[in-house]
Amino acid sequence: MITIISNNIIQEQKQQTFLSIVKKMAEESRKEKGCISYTIHQNTQNSLHYCIIEQWEDENAISYHNNTEHFKTLVPQIRECRTEQKQINHFRIMNI
Repeated sequence: MITIISNNIIQEQKQQTFLSIVKKMAEESRKEKGCISYTIHQNTQNSLHYCIIEQWEDENAISYHNNTEHFKTLVPQIRECRTEQKQINHFRIMNI
């Protein structure tokens, strides 16, 4: 399993637009084969900081996801809502 954590700082005036877009992204992504979970989190100390946490079965599932129509359409819209470049990290679960 691979976990992707994407941190996004959003422009205040685009917050509702961002939420609408990521709602669509989450709904579509959850339907994909290989998606274990796809959740959106809001920072309790900074309401403009959102963390998207995705869990995928493997790299093939991520590759498929990154080439879907909804990904290609919605990601540029998400970029327009951010104040800065997002920070994204991929993690593998450790069996220890």
